[in-house]
Amino acid sequence: MKYLVALAFIAIVLSLGSALFFMLNDGRDGKPKTSNMARALAFRVGFSILVFICILIAWKLGYIQPTGIKSGQ
Repeated sequence: MKYLVALAFIAIVLSLGSALFFMLNDGRDGKPKTSNMARALAFRVGFSILVFICILIAWKLGYIQPTGIKSGQ
């Protein structure tokens, strides 16, 4: 589970970097703008949702335990 979450975090950062690249380079030198930046940001949102779901599953299965403020006290 740790590896899946770490891989998703890496994918989020790479997707955000590629969106920045497309934002800076699309539409330059007379080339038409493409939807590459929007696609990269959509992948980033998908990867973020995947990480959130993986953390919830890991918590439900007992792989991770919450720490910090105790609820109900």
